[in-house]
Amino acid sequence: MSIFDELRKGIPTRLPEEMEALGAELANALPDNCLVALHGDLGSGKTTFIKGLARGLGVTHTVTSPTFNIFSLYQGTRQLLHMDAYRLHEPSDLEALCIDEFIRPPFIIAIEWPENVDPFMEHLPRFDLEFTIDPDHRHRLMLQ
Repeated sequence: MSIFDELRKGIPTRLPEEMEALGAELANALPDNCLVALHGDLGSGKTTFIKGLARGLGVTHTVTSPTFNIFSLYQGTRQLLHMDAYRLHEPSDLEALCIDEFIRPPFIIAIEWPENVDPFMEHLPRFDLEFTIDPDHRHRLMLQ
């Protein structure tokens, strides 16, 4: 069974390391030049997942939440652009970032709070991931 099949069913995690491992595994399965939309509340594991995605891409720099920078760019086997769109609300907010000036193929764009920038790069293959917390405090990751 592929990682995509497992994610369609939903994968529970108990530890941050498990969420990171899922990110690393998915990094190797994603196509070049795609968008990964991360949906979920604060604390649901999105940034932890991105740390794993970066590790899977061979990024050696420390990955942190780009809340105040809006986006961070990391170089590995492919570029990883990690965006926190929480504070973006107008199309002009996104345009002012000039992301197309920074990103170079092959890349993966991972966006937290993607609903604030939809549709963004709608021509790219897109993977929507839902991060939730179950009543028993397990985190769950599901491909929509």
